[in-house]
Amino acid sequence: MDKRITLKEAVDMIKDGSVIMVGGFLACGTPDKLIDALVSKGVKDLTLICNDTGTPERGVGKLVATKQFKTIYATHIGTNKETGRQMMAGETEVHLIPQGTMAEQIRAAGYGLGGFLTATGVGTEVEKGKQVLEVDGKTYLLEKPLKADFALIYADVADTKGNLKYRGSTRNFNPVMAAAADVTIVEARKVVPVGEIDANDVVVPGAFVNYIVEEK
Repeated sequence: MDKRITLKEAVDMIKDGSVIMVGGFLACGTPDKLIDALVSKGVKDLTLICNDTGTPERGVGKLVATKQFKTIYATHIGTNKETGRQMMAGETEVHLIPQGTMAEQIRAAGYGLGGFLTATGVGTEVEKGKQVLEVDGKTYLLEKPLKADFALIYADVADTKGNLKYRGSTRNFNPVMAAAADVTIVEARKVVPVGEIDANDVVVPGAFVNYIVEEK
């Protein structure tokens, strides 16, 4: 089955109020075409799960600048002053999560786990509202999975069945997000026939990918 669709078909699936997770680290490895199309569509009241909020001019920061998010889960927002302004003004609900914890929350969703225990954040603001457990004399926080309606991720090369290959640091959060959403849409720099990607180079199997948009 050829999983390629148009950019319009991809963004038409995302409605007001959707929960989206977006790959990338400081906009490196972010599906820019999909982000631009969401800005143009004007979809609103989205919930974002992402490592960071980029900058106002790049990555998911463009959606922050146009106030299309209702809630944001991120590990840091320091490169986008508009995110901080909206948070302080009460315009957008922002949840800051330790980076390793976020990665594992996403992984837990993809693996079907009910959560995991971590000592990160014990005794800090991170602990507020969390279940605290003691195991073998050590204190842990129960962190629950982070799942999305849509994962918008990037890949360097995809084949038509959705097997994905990465180049350098564009890999970052993209592979772990592929398994943690109801629908995974990949923006790929290049799409090739099945068999052209060496099996040893496949990072994300096509089983986790629903649709592919080729970057042009």
